[in-house]
Amino acid sequence: MKPAVVLGSFRLNFLILTPVCVLLGAAVVASQGGSVPLLPLLLALLGATLAHISVNALNEYLDFANGLDLATVRTPFSGGSGTLPAHPEQKQAVLAAGVITLLLTALIGVYFVWRQGAGLLPLGIAGLLIIVFYTRTINRLPWLCLIAPGLGFGPLMVAGTQFVLTGDYWPESFLIALVPFLLVNNLLLLNQYPDVAADQQAGRRHIPIAYGVRTANRTYGLQLGACAVLIMGMVSSGLLPVWSLLALLALIPGVISWRGALQYGFDIARQPEYLAMNVITCLLTPALLAVTLFF
Repeated sequence: MKPAVVLGSFRLNFLILTPVCVLLGAAVVASQGGSVPLLPLLLALLGATLAHISVNALNEYLDFANGLDLATVRTPFSGGSGTLPAHPEQKQAVLAAGVITLLLTALIGVYFVWRQGAGLLPLGIAGLLIIVFYTRTINRLPWLCLIAPGLGFGPLMVAGTQFVLTGDYWPESFLIALVPFLLVNNLLLLNQYPDVAADQQAGRRHIPIAYGVRTANRTYGLQLGACAVLIMGMVSSGLLPVWSLLALLALIPGVISWRGALQYGFDIARQPEYLAMNVITCLLTPALLAVTLFF
């Protein structure tokens, strides 16, 4: 086994999204005057990171096994990491890494169920199902494929973190979790544009394939707009502090990405700066919400 190759399949540069979402869950607790114990928070972060690594590694293995990785045009944001096409002899090591991190994620979940109660089971089981079935099944169901990433990084991570820190679910954590839910949906949606032809050959059927670029662009715009309305509504209702309106500024790169999608469509990979802007919005918006909730 070559550790550097296996690490490449983890797509480490994408993992920054996980601590942002876990931090947002902790910020919800802090904003309501609750304590944020360090050890459970770090363990929740570890579990969420292992889950993210697992889905990345399993996706890398399965996309290589079915030939998709050999047909995609890679960008920094789509088309796979290129790890296994360059080192095909490491495919079993990558598969093993994906399975081991999945089992470790489940083990941490079992610990939190023992510590905080069975209330975590619905989110935990949903998360494991998304990891296991994302590449082979969910990617063939357009609307489920659209929302699965957002469910994982929104309600499951944000509300899940809030639960393991408090032992109970708070409605506000699910509302606030809708922000990363919508933005992560858009992140994966736009990253599917450059891979449409290869994905279709591999049997995938996500929104861009099933309904075309016009519907995909409308879906992106609706989710981005809904995110802005949601933030303003939560500030207006007092659920978020006034300073959280700063997060609206973080949506501007998303608007730029949307304009790029409208202009270039599935050829957006020729202008990767639009894909980069999409990543910035996805990371910066929940990060700003977390900071304003903490302080």
